[in-house]
Amino acid sequence: MTSLIRFACPLTLLLLGFVSPVFAESQGTAPLLPAPFATPSVSRSAKVIGWPKGQKPTAPSGFEVSLFAENLDYPRWLYILPNGDVLVAESTAGRITLLRDRNRDGKPELRTEFLENLNQPFGMVLVGDIFYVANTDSLMRFPYQQGQTKITTAGKKILSLPAGGYNNHWTRNIVVAPDGKKLYVTVGSGSNVQENGGRNEIRRANILEVSLDGSGERIYANGLRNPVGIDWEPSTRKLWTVVNERDGLGDDLVPDYFTSVREGAFYGWPYAYFGQNIDPRRKDERQDLVKKSIAPDYALGSHLAPLGLVFNRTDALPVSYRGGAFMSYHGSWNRSTLVGYKVVYMPFKDGKPSGPTQDFLTGFIASLNTREVYGRPVGLAMQSDGSLLVADDGSNKIWRVSPISR
Repeated sequence: MTSLIRFACPLTLLLLGFVSPVFAESQGTAPLLPAPFATPSVSRSAKVIGWPKGQKPTAPSGFEVSLFAENLDYPRWLYILPNGDVLVAESTAGRITLLRDRNRDGKPELRTEFLENLNQPFGMVLVGDIFYVANTDSLMRFPYQQGQTKITTAGKKILSLPAGGYNNHWTRNIVVAPDGKKLYVTVGSGSNVQENGGRNEIRRANILEVSLDGSGERIYANGLRNPVGIDWEPSTRKLWTVVNERDGLGDDLVPDYFTSVREGAFYGWPYAYFGQNIDPRRKDERQDLVKKSIAPDYALGSHLAPLGLVFNRTDALPVSYRGGAFMSYHGSWNRSTLVGYKVVYMPFKDGKPSGPTQDFLTGFIASLNTREVYGRPVGLAMQSDGSLLVADDGSNKIWRVSPISR
């Protein structure tokens, strides 16, 4: 019966009484997987119409939403420096912008170009007095002095990366190890399921580990189709990531996921998904790797496009939001009905997800019928007072979600 439930088509499962007509977005540690092609694969992108004047996303009771910044140029990623300055990677413009809110009232008084002439910048991290930027084709480092508002010193390229990728897999994120000795860089696949051949995928669909000078590169984990958001879980100091899974197998395949990243592990792409479920488009290929493929920790749902990820490390939020992770769903294009387009919270217990996810910032979808959305959430960053900053690259804004003082 277990195998019947796990691989039955959605209609069969519905008749058996195991699922609702629409699969839940948060599917847990053992998701019910329909058969490949149980539903047609569709291409139905949303139309971004921007936010009407005076309208904003919705947060749970006890939080307020305000506009932190606007009129940006495709703000994709956020990073907060030790002094509280907020950095925004405006990827299309090839620059990083600094926003300084001196009195912490949620309204930056200073906005300046922090770094220019970059190539689709995304991930950022400060290690000591060195500022690292992950361009789509390289890892760069720059000298940094606390409080400076613009870096004019020429940077140094310390690592070449495979540029671009399939369907916006050009993003390269970066974090530093808790002990400050290694860097971890995400590189998404160059195709959906390696349809362009293996040579196009060299060093892709991986999380790479390098030393602070860019040397000693090795693959930390692979078979991750498009890992984007990465962060360290505070209590266990384990690396976690959100991954965009493959397209073309139907509405409810394959679940995007949230997982701890095991050193040396293979997560299946492109030959298998969510463990050792074989992708029919790569059938009878690399059975050795299929047998090694491990299932991720938590299925989030299919075609949500989870991108942003940040763990809450502050005590400023209500107890129910402490220790867990916030994730942004950029939203679907390969699904008959829009899903995603929101920020969710994943509670944790004993260093593991204790789900299900809880909606945290919603209201981005204007109309399911006309497939219109006001914006698309992506990069996340948490300020010391517990306020969550959310980059909205659809409307070129940054939203601030703050706990209301009691």
